[in-house]
Amino acid sequence: MLLKDKNVLITGVLTDQSIAFHVAKMAQEQGANVVLTSFGRTMSLTKRSATRLPEEVSIVELDVTSQEDLDALAARVGEHVPHLDGVLHSIGFAPESALGGNFLNTSWQDVGTAIQISTFSFKSLGVACRDLLVPGSSLVGLDFDARVAWPTYDWMGVAKAALESTSRYLARDLGPHGVRVNLVAAGPIRTMAAKSIPGFEEFENLWEQRAPLGWDVSDPTAAAQACVVLLSDWLPATSGEILHVDGGMHSQGA
Repeated sequence: MLLKDKNVLITGVLTDQSIAFHVAKMAQEQGANVVLTSFGRTMSLTKRSATRLPEEVSIVELDVTSQEDLDALAARVGEHVPHLDGVLHSIGFAPESALGGNFLNTSWQDVGTAIQISTFSFKSLGVACRDLLVPGSSLVGLDFDARVAWPTYDWMGVAKAALESTSRYLARDLGPHGVRVNLVAAGPIRTMAAKSIPGFEEFENLWEQRAPLGWDVSDPTAAAQACVVLLSDWLPATSGEILHVDGGMHSQGA
């Protein structure tokens, strides 16, 4: 088992279609003790989805925009596990005005919201968990390839580009603590978050036409497997990396 007796904190489990849910499920199947986070109105969704996992899990309160929650996270997680071997960051949000072709008109307030929740929270989560993370542990984030501009993705694309940079700086600063930091750049998955992106079907069409290995937008399995491998001990010298799990789409030109 890749994660036997490891303690893993997983954010972002809303529905059983999400990558985070599949990571939680596979982590349990690979022997991990899993703790989830949620907050506010999404807590009921997380609790409902958690009942579909192979084993019962604990859920702790975490709103990544709340410094109070971040400051209390280690204590809340510590009530359920003595330390952490891995953390999955699966958090992203942009206001409607920041998506859908409105790039030139989006206000800083909405851009700031997208960057705080989708990017800065990666650093916030890493810092909040730092005292629980043991040497050899792993911080993994979910990405969408930000090397190019995508249709309709707009300021979320900018936030993902900043996430990629943030992961490299986190790798630098958490490395001395023995913590690896990596991202999984998954192809488009038809999740609740994806459905909120105007024109998401354009991504589906692009991947269908150009991914050398093909791509199934309804199947998060491959992306979740990559996260589990990064959370395991199998890549002990890999940090600051972006692992593409997109059917090979990122390697193709026009």
